[in-house]
Amino acid sequence: MRTVAIWSIKGGVGKTAAAVNIAHAASLGGTRTLLWDLDPQGAASFYFRVPARLEGGARIVVDHTTDLGWHARPTEFDNLSLLPADFSFRRLDLELDATKKPRQQPVRRLEPLATRYDLVIMDCPPSVSLVSEAVVRAADAVLVPVIPSTLSIRTLEQIREFVVEHGHGRTELLPFLSMVDRRKTMHLELCERCLADPSFLRTVIPSASVVERMGLTRAPVAATLPTQPAAQAFASLWEELAARLHIST
Repeated sequence: MRTVAIWSIKGGVGKTAAAVNIAHAASLGGTRTLLWDLDPQGAASFYFRVPARLEGGARIVVDHTTDLGWHARPTEFDNLSLLPADFSFRRLDLELDATKKPRQQPVRRLEPLATRYDLVIMDCPPSVSLVSEAVVRAADAVLVPVIPSTLSIRTLEQIREFVVEHGHGRTELLPFLSMVDRRKTMHLELCERCLADPSFLRTVIPSASVVERMGLTRAPVAATLPTQPAAQAFASLWEELAARLHIST
């Protein structure tokens, strides 16, 4: 089982849209996928029409007497389950801090799921916290959406340092360009700069109204408009991510 955290310190960069669409793309290829919505806002849960409520709330993340997989909910898509968010996740730092070895809690909770899932994607809150440290430690890869702006690129450097400090030595940092508007000269210039960095995935996610409309359709783009360039871009991003993580598709 491979574990991917989709995370950025900066909000509004297309993090949850990427998590939802990559999870859907993975499931279409037969990869048994669990999307874990760790953001107390519960946007990923909303997109999949699953209530952002979790029995036991934040406590289930550290409660080793229960099976974390029991809380997973099926979506309307084959091979895709969702572990919903809960507003109590805003206190998840406190729950972790009250345990021994708090940074190892997500790792220990995910290990028993390896027989049921091939891939776990964690949609993480846009913050720096003990939760962030624990998620980075649990992840095989940290996928970072980067919009073509100076501040977003600066944020990536902060994340890079954070992953080096808190990863388990094998955690791979995989940034990708998100919400790109090719009509803007600055976007094109900064895209060229980013793609000169070999750590960047090659796929570029466009700024597109169909992604914004996910809030109305409450579905991944490919489920409603599979021929749209944005849907194809997310499929390409998944293929590239799978190749980097050696996941057969």
